[in-house]
Amino acid sequence: MFLKIKNLLTPAEVARLAALGGELNFVDGRVSNAANSTKQNLQADTGDPKYAESTQIVHLAFARSQEFLDYAMPKRIAPPLLCRYEPDMKYGAHADSALIQLSNSRLRSDLSCTVFIADPASYDGGELAVVAGNQTVAFKGAPGEAIVYPSTLVHEVVPVRSGRRLVSITFIESLIADQHQRLQVYELNEIAALEGLKMTWESRVRLDVVRQNLMRMWAAP
Repeated sequence: MFLKIKNLLTPAEVARLAALGGELNFVDGRVSNAANSTKQNLQADTGDPKYAESTQIVHLAFARSQEFLDYAMPKRIAPPLLCRYEPDMKYGAHADSALIQLSNSRLRSDLSCTVFIADPASYDGGELAVVAGNQTVAFKGAPGEAIVYPSTLVHEVVPVRSGRRLVSITFIESLIADQHQRLQVYELNEIAALEGLKMTWESRVRLDVVRQNLMRMWAAP
């Protein structure tokens, strides 16, 4: 259900995004969700000339991460957005919007992703808390680490008590919208990668037929 990607960003990319976190103009985070009074954070001004650089760095990291590509099976990725939390800022419990407005289209949010930039030791609080069944799972990743999770889950950013939390967030529309179906294909792909060379050729072909036919049934390119 969750995918944790260590070192999605290189140290140089982390350093540049951290610098952009101080150089970019930030605006009230409620500009993207005015109806949610529990949202108290700052987000990069999309009109700032340096905004495009901040999105491109994270986009390129996703594009080269085979781990991310295999799990998310992305069709489209929303422009990653730098978000900053100062002391006492938070984002209360919420579910992400099903449809994300882009410049000239709408993206269906199947998966959400937070990429951690600030060193977790540099701020207190600020965990990403995701509700899964009757449990809440908290994430506070190392610089450059990412967590991918279903957009359907209720989650929040708990209040930052001190320091500054800097992350990049985005939403992914997958080739396979249904989470259960996507996970079945993912597991079969993992089995093929781990066990394929140990199988007889006939078994490998039969497994591949199942994988490809499931993609034909479920994927929406």
